[in-house]
Amino acid sequence: MTKFSDLNLNPKVLKAVEDAGYETPTPIQAAAIPPALEGRDVLGIAQTGTGKTASFTLPMLSLLSRGRARARMPRSLVLCPTRELAAQVAENFDTYSKYLKLTKALLIGGVSFKEQDKLIDKGVDVLIATPGRLLDHFERGKLLLTGVQIMVVDEADRMLDMGFIPDIERIFSLTPFTRQTLFFSATMAPEIERITNTFLSAPERVEVARQATASETIEQGVVMLKASRRDREASEKRNLLRALIEREGDKCTNAIVFCNRKVDVDIVAKSLTKYGYDAAPIHGDLDQSQRTRTLDGFRAGDLRFLIASDVAARGLDVPAVSHVFNFDVPSHAEDYVHRIGRTGRAGRDGKALMICIPRDEKNLAAIEDLLQKAIPRVDNPLQSGTAPEAEAEAAPAPEKKAAKPRVSRRSKKSEEPKTDAPAAKAEETPKPQEAAEAPVAAPVAAQEAAPEPQQPAPKPERKERSSRRGGGGGSDRGRQDHGGGKVTGMGDHLPGFIALSFDERRTR
Repeated sequence: MTKFSDLNLNPKVLKAVEDAGYETPTPIQAAAIPPALEGRDVLGIAQTGTGKTASFTLPMLSLLSRGRARARMPRSLVLCPTRELAAQVAENFDTYSKYLKLTKALLIGGVSFKEQDKLIDKGVDVLIATPGRLLDHFERGKLLLTGVQIMVVDEADRMLDMGFIPDIERIFSLTPFTRQTLFFSATMAPEIERITNTFLSAPERVEVARQATASETIEQGVVMLKASRRDREASEKRNLLRALIEREGDKCTNAIVFCNRKVDVDIVAKSLTKYGYDAAPIHGDLDQSQRTRTLDGFRAGDLRFLIASDVAARGLDVPAVSHVFNFDVPSHAEDYVHRIGRTGRAGRDGKALMICIPRDEKNLAAIEDLLQKAIPRVDNPLQSGTAPEAEAEAAPAPEKKAAKPRVSRRSKKSEEPKTDAPAAKAEETPKPQEAAEAPVAAPVAAQEAAPEPQQPAPKPERKERSSRRGGGGGSDRGRQDHGGGKVTGMGDHLPGFIALSFDERRTR
């Protein structure tokens, strides 16, 4: 079995490794360190949690042990996708370089430019940065990259997924062509491999595990959830999350809960805190000092549940994470591998549970295709027993008020009390004009079952009023035609002047 002492590392670096308690390198370390010490480009592919950080940290320190840094011209550069990962890499350099007189600087957002400028002005051997902050310093004229001898891109696939391709291409153009380049990642998509063909020169490809595989020490499971109502889906997912945590019991010593959206990170953290769980959020919109305090508390064991977005999914090394809960199914299948890789690290056992709602089944299928195996289905604890009470934020459905009977405009006009005589007349056979009005009276009849008082029939005086209006003051001449006969066809509504003969019109 290979030991660190067999890898030709600098004696001072080797002593620091022994002080840290490591004797045997991981497969990725044993395969990547020798070609890196030879000055060759390396393309390292390994699942998360296998020690990729030490794979480039140890050879870099051994190579940089000879030489001296100049002001504003770092000798090596390490690019990381997130602030947390950059800070973790800086901690690794501190651990393994304690017997070397090497300097480092950490350039990340959320920290004062002034303090970072002071470190750069003194000259640093190792510069660890996120792409955005690195270019900010360069554009301000505070940094030169022409002295970079070794360049590392950590979590290369994540850098490209996050849209850093233009920044990385520009940074590469600012460094010498003779630099040594190291790419390390857990997954390597075909399009990323195409880009590495541009950036790397005849690299040593080191692949110690099938791409995008999860550690065999991680027990996986998924719970299928179909909400009772669409507007209760979010609250029922939170209920299910708490039920899963309770079912794990004491085995769940600490856990990371991953959400797809930052707003959900805050909501889930507040929900767990409300129900007595020790939880805190971490995502990109929080202040850097708050993110650092939260992560330090989780590492120290002071915080039990870390509610995170994918900012915490890549590369963070918290050795003893017992569980990972995917509150949401990740949109990208590769992210699932990185998320669950936070548990089961360094040969430890771990457990990863995920909640899947119907609209996430397509993403679940993509994850299973990537893993080339099905994720075991786990029983829903809320369906096996009495479901806990819904959260307070899920407001109960409002009670339906008794519908008031609709009263037509016509019926409102006849609400004055009437005698029974018109109602009795309404039962008789309707006259022609009353028959024409029957469809109008139908809505009134349909309301007889309502608690409103019964509406009387239309007033019979309407015939007389219309007769007076149409008869020109009640004259009998209005009802005669040219021959003196009764006018038929237009009824009592015939205007009187139409029935006058020609001679009568002239005399009038």
